[in-house]
Amino acid sequence: MSQGPYRPASVRARVATQEDLPAVAETMARAFFDDPVWAWAFPDPGRRLEQHRSLWRLMIDSALEDGGVWLTDGAAACSSWIAPGRPELRPEYEELVEPLLLDLLGPAGAARVLETFERFDAAHPHDEQHYYLSLLATDPEHSGRGEGMGLLAENLARIDGEGMPAFLESSNPANDHRYERLGFVKCGKFELAGEGPEVTQMWRDPR
Repeated sequence: MSQGPYRPASVRARVATQEDLPAVAETMARAFFDDPVWAWAFPDPGRRLEQHRSLWRLMIDSALEDGGVWLTDGAAACSSWIAPGRPELRPEYEELVEPLLLDLLGPAGAARVLETFERFDAAHPHDEQHYYLSLLATDPEHSGRGEGMGLLAENLARIDGEGMPAFLESSNPANDHRYERLGFVKCGKFELAGEGPEVTQMWRDPR
């Protein structure tokens, strides 16, 4: 029997405020703890959770001003979108990244993560305006309930309303099919330094 069209879970989503920053950073840190890319970039499991909290807090804080951070009830799922033509990090936050990474990881570890960011940026499409899904996370305690894909579908409906495309990088191959069910298609890939993992680029035209 053939399956019908994919219908993501219905969720209650809202734009995050500054008060939500700790909860969103915690969800991001927990969700990316075992991620192939971000576990590789922060290889010490004993320190990784706190390191992730610090990094994602900085990145989320930068995106809050533009209203690009969304969450479901209890921050079970969170997303961070960068609007067309906007930098992923505002200049005053970008200046904080290297000192933060040096403090968290030391010179060698900081260099590895900075090069990872550079490879992401170099592979990013710059020839067409689009919304960029910088981060999407579901708290592991809520995994399997469709919250993350429900939030993504809610976000994409708004982006479709503007007639804009969307772009993301998938740092975990296990998630690729989930994005494809919502209309993303693979459009490229790149590898990280040394024996680092592979990242898949995905594009979605408006519907």
